Amino acid sequence: YNFSAGPAVLPEEVLQEAADEMLDYQGSGMSVMEMSHRSKVYDNIIKTAEKDLRELMNIPDNYKVLFLQGGGTLQFSMVPLNLLRNTKKADYIVTGQWAKKAAQEAQKFGDIRIAATSEPDVYTYIPKLKREDFRQDADYVYLTTNNTIYGTEYHTDIDSPVPLIADMSSDILSRPVDVSKYAMIYGGAQKNIGPAGVTFVIVREDALGKVSRPLPSMVDYRNHIASKSMFNTPPVFAIYVVKETLKWLKSIGGVPEIQKRNKAKADLLYAEIDRNPLFVGTAVKEDRSLMNVCFVMSEPYADLAPEFLEFAKGKGMVGIKGHRLVGGFRASIYNALPIESVQALVDCMREFEKIHAK
Repeated sequence: YNFSAGPAVLPEEVLQEAADEMLDYQGSGMSVMEMSHRSKVYDNIIKTAEKDLRELMNIPDNYKVLFLQGGGTLQFSMVPLNLLRNTKKADYIVTGQWAKKAAQEAQKFGDIRIAATSEPDVYTYIPKLKREDFRQDADYVYLTTNNTIYGTEYHTDIDSPVPLIADMSSDILSRPVDVSKYAMIYGGAQKNIGPAGVTFVIVREDALGKVSRPLPSMVDYRNHIASKSMFNTPPVFAIYVVKETLKWLKSIGGVPEIQKRNKAKADLLYAEIDRNPLFVGTAVKEDRSLMNVCFVMSEPYADLAPEFLEFAKGKGMVGIKGHRLVGGFRASIYNALPIESVQALVDCMREFEKIHAK
């Protein structure tokens, strides 16, 4: 039962398909890993991945879709380099470690203001902001939609008076998103749509090409757009697995169906956390993530945490240890995780309760 936070569980059907095509991709006589990225065969792979992502997210025609490298971390600097254009001001909403790192990186390039943060309360909630809380002359507002370490999430798209940039690394395609509300959406693929090694970028065309600063070639989005994500050799196999994962998602009913499944998984696990006297959730209930469920032992049972980890490991649970910054437990229940895995964890928690509850 793989609850790892990323690289994370992939659909079994996708893994099987990749295994079956490992040595010979659709009669080409080659593995995807060894064919030219300029070949017609690979060209069809990357074009299909883009087409399916556009279809699943209803991406408007005036947005470009890119498959890049460098992970979400490289985007922390690419975003301000490309999008701090007029006032060189940007407002960041800091709701977790990754948003904080993004703000720190952006501060190298402009006037970056923390519009709101939940850091004093250990990122246990999402700050609620009004349009007037943002600087009207800012070049953009930046947020992270899901916080993997602390288990909080935006459940709806916010309305921003200035261009909105979102890191959706860990909840992409888990719920419907109105792409038109964002100037740019990006994220690492390794949690919900593929393996590590590829970063997706969805950017509105009119947001680019308006900076005066010279940009290194590799960090200029326009170069990647002009070369159709092949400015340099792309991560061919990772993009192939993204294509297969998107195909799987379409086959089960797309985003509406996966949202229903994700809610059922989260409801099941949170209900057990709230019922079981041994455990307590760490995030404010209204902001609880549907992707990363964070919890700890309740105070009377705090010393049982190491024992529960070993007990869960013995039951086949992998990856439920909390992030090193916060401790406790974290069950990442991304799109591909079946509800049977969540039920197994719930059963494990109930069995541990029977042994230790006072």
